[in-house]
Amino acid sequence: MTNGFFRVAAVAPHVRVADVDANVDVIIRYAAELDAKGVEVVVFPELSITGYTCGDLFHTELLLQKALAGLRRIEDFTRDKTIDLIVGLPVASEGTVFNCAAHVSKGVSTIIRKTYIPNYNEFYERRWFAPAPNDEYQPVILTHGVYIGMEICEDLWVTVPPSCSLAMAGAEVIFNLSASDELVGKHASSLTLIRQQSARCKAGYVYASAGRGESSSDVVFSGKAIVAEQGRLLVANDRWNPDDNCVIADIDIEALRHDRIHSSTFADCARRHGRQAPRLTEIPPESPFDMDYGLTYRTIDPHPFVPSDPTSLADTCEEVDHILVTALSQRLTAIGCRRAVIGISGGLDSTLALLITVRTFDRLGYDRSGIIGITMPGFGTTDRTYTNALEMMRCLGITMREIPISTAVMQHFADIRHDPHVHDAAYENAQARERTQILMDVANQEEAIVIGTGDMSEIALGWCTYNGDQMSMYSINAGVPKTLIRSIVSWFASQAEPKLAATLADVVSTPISPELTPADSEGAIKQKTEDLVGPYELHDFFLFYFIRFGFSPRRIYYLSLNAFRGAYAPEVIMHWLRTFCRRFFTQQFKRQAMPDGPKVGSVGLSPRGDWRMPSDATAAMWLRQLDEI
Repeated sequence: MTNGFFRVAAVAPHVRVADVDANVDVIIRYAAELDAKGVEVVVFPELSITGYTCGDLFHTELLLQKALAGLRRIEDFTRDKTIDLIVGLPVASEGTVFNCAAHVSKGVSTIIRKTYIPNYNEFYERRWFAPAPNDEYQPVILTHGVYIGMEICEDLWVTVPPSCSLAMAGAEVIFNLSASDELVGKHASSLTLIRQQSARCKAGYVYASAGRGESSSDVVFSGKAIVAEQGRLLVANDRWNPDDNCVIADIDIEALRHDRIHSSTFADCARRHGRQAPRLTEIPPESPFDMDYGLTYRTIDPHPFVPSDPTSLADTCEEVDHILVTALSQRLTAIGCRRAVIGISGGLDSTLALLITVRTFDRLGYDRSGIIGITMPGFGTTDRTYTNALEMMRCLGITMREIPISTAVMQHFADIRHDPHVHDAAYENAQARERTQILMDVANQEEAIVIGTGDMSEIALGWCTYNGDQMSMYSINAGVPKTLIRSIVSWFASQAEPKLAATLADVVSTPISPELTPADSEGAIKQKTEDLVGPYELHDFFLFYFIRFGFSPRRIYYLSLNAFRGAYAPEVIMHWLRTFCRRFFTQQFKRQAMPDGPKVGSVGLSPRGDWRMPSDATAAMWLRQLDEI
């Protein structure tokens, strides 16, 4: 394991039924090629040394002897190799024959017996094999710094698979040697089962199934190679392509370990079911870290909050829409409120808040006139955002108000003796607080609630004014990151009537800005947020891996280099990662005072739920690690 990634492979080779020497030759050939690619453990199918369809030959002396001799050859091969092999073979013992898996490392084999022997439909394994004893627990093996376990084919399909017990005992990656025949619809069920088991066990799951060369007298074997991780399919071969026999994947062990630690019920389940995790004396060594390590067999998505597949993205946008509308419906119903106030800037965040509020009022049967949209032009407001704000409100049929803030803010500057030519934090924040005061007071007048517009990315960076736009009566966007908001507004635009759709499209393409400093000489936005705090796609990437998995800044930097290769120079990524670490820690005090708002995805920053951190925690250790890179 390097950089927390464990490189595995699954191979479904072409076999020759009952020709042990030929099968072992193929196994060793694949293993040698995979060893050169840095694979640490490779799994082959069930009974891969002999072939699965040997039938009554499994009870012949020659086949059993040759199978063991073949295992010895594989042991010899591994003595000077880094790679471990997991192979299948029949083993005669205790007056019977067992269907076994052998983990081979540095010339030493650890053998386990198949727990559940199918004897129904097309399977008649009980004719040849006995099940493992009822009281036999499969071992958990520490190799390459990772705990692994093995199960065989049918073991996965039973109500309580051995892999559950193996995971409870500490196994982080499960290897399955299988011989699953092809039936219409079965492959989809198999993929679902593998993904679900990897999710249930919070583990990696590596699966290799018998393929070409097996007898087709009664059934067909296509040869499947699959790797899943925590419910996610990492890679699967094309089982009908005779040349696609092998898959390689990098399993994120550090992410698995984080989720097991973070999920308090995982260890509780292990204790309840009587399996003990590895003792402290068996703690694996720290994963070596190599910034030049090639993450060849895993793609790091640069936009973890935004699905790359258009269908999945549309489904995500629709689901977020339903979550937010349901949340706001509950809040309005609970407090008996039929009116809402929103500050409309013409930017992304206030646009999403407005769209969700309109959808909520429609669902509740409330008149849209109860939504009071207030545009509050100030020193930096541009014609573009001002026009978009007005056009959206007109298209959506809500109550529109315009309350300019410049005069009130200038009076405030005079009161506090601030020079309006000095465009510092006081200059900017005074405008944000004046707008918030207006929204709150109008809400009091109208017996309404103020709908907050700030998003999760801004909350993470503290890019909001304390007791200004940081505050509302319900923060509808608090669980939605900026990169996803852009996609959701685009999704709304795709369904809107032409005039609204055009306005929403322009909102999406407008540079992100608080518009708190005057526009340039041509009236265009001068104060661009991403020039000041950094690209939101980088910050959302950092946020996802810091909160979701608790990764170190060194590892986040490494993942960023892989995800944004060609898009950002390493020094640019490093600069903004340092900014993220510094701002995330120093701005916690703003998150401590966050209003209520719904969680949407796997990452949340509510101080009442997902993220609890003292406001005076220091980022020094995180920044020092970046200094050491």
